[in-house]
Amino acid sequence: MPLICFASPKGGVGKTTLSANVADLLRQSGRTALALDLDPQNALRLHFGVPPGDLGGFNGQLPRRPDWRAALRQAASGTLLLPHGAVELRDALEHNAALERDPGLLATPLREMLADPRVVVVADMPPGPSQALAILMPMAALVVTVLQSEAISAAMLGEIEAGRFLGNGTMAALFAGRLQFVLNGVDLDSRLSRNAAEAVARHLGPRLLGAVSRDEAVGEALAAQRLVHEMAPDSRAAADLRQVARAIEALLPPPAPAPAPWRAAELLDARKAPRMATAWSVPEWGTR
Repeated sequence: MPLICFASPKGGVGKTTLSANVADLLRQSGRTALALDLDPQNALRLHFGVPPGDLGGFNGQLPRRPDWRAALRQAASGTLLLPHGAVELRDALEHNAALERDPGLLATPLREMLADPRVVVVADMPPGPSQALAILMPMAALVVTVLQSEAISAAMLGEIEAGRFLGNGTMAALFAGRLQFVLNGVDLDSRLSRNAAEAVARHLGPRLLGAVSRDEAVGEALAAQRLVHEMAPDSRAAADLRQVARAIEALLPPPAPAPAPWRAAELLDARKAPRMATAWSVPEWGTR
């Protein structure tokens, strides 16, 4: 039932990497995790081993009102995935205009996903303000803001903490209180990176959920299309990601009890529970 949005004031801060790994770590904690890609870069799928040539998805087709269940995938780990899907620039502009005219294009399927109390949805948002983020903010339990450990993050912290990157107007101000933060790419060998990280940590205090070290394991995992904690479980980055996931888990309501005996197939196979609107039939793309 909880919705967690991973957002960022700008691109290139590691937001998608954190979204993918946290979603799978929440699954490991006993929840049914659904990773939802709303970033038109369509990169979330790569962390879960979807072949690069597989360009299908859900969000990119929203103006055509697709059935989100038909686009649902299941990773080898068990995490559910709704890829964004490949879009051209013209399609992206059409998509934003359609969401502005009819927010229900996205809000309605999100409510359907969140109707099952066993499901936690982890949404990878577009960087900066977006129509998608404006639609999801009222439904979100948390908006996790990813910052890069660099001088500009420390310099702009007041603007970022106020939630101005969420957009203008009353809605952004109302939901800025749900903002939590993660600091990414902390280089312990760089005095500038350490100083920036310390300044951010002092300012944010308990709103800083954790910090993730700069680690070659992150790039290596992406190149292999695997999750960091799966490919390099003993790496510094994997340990940091587990700490972030635990901090997020502590802010969520406890997972709803599953039917006993619980099997993922029973939740996901609509044929076994035809009257359940949230019983999804999920294709698998196999092991990596």
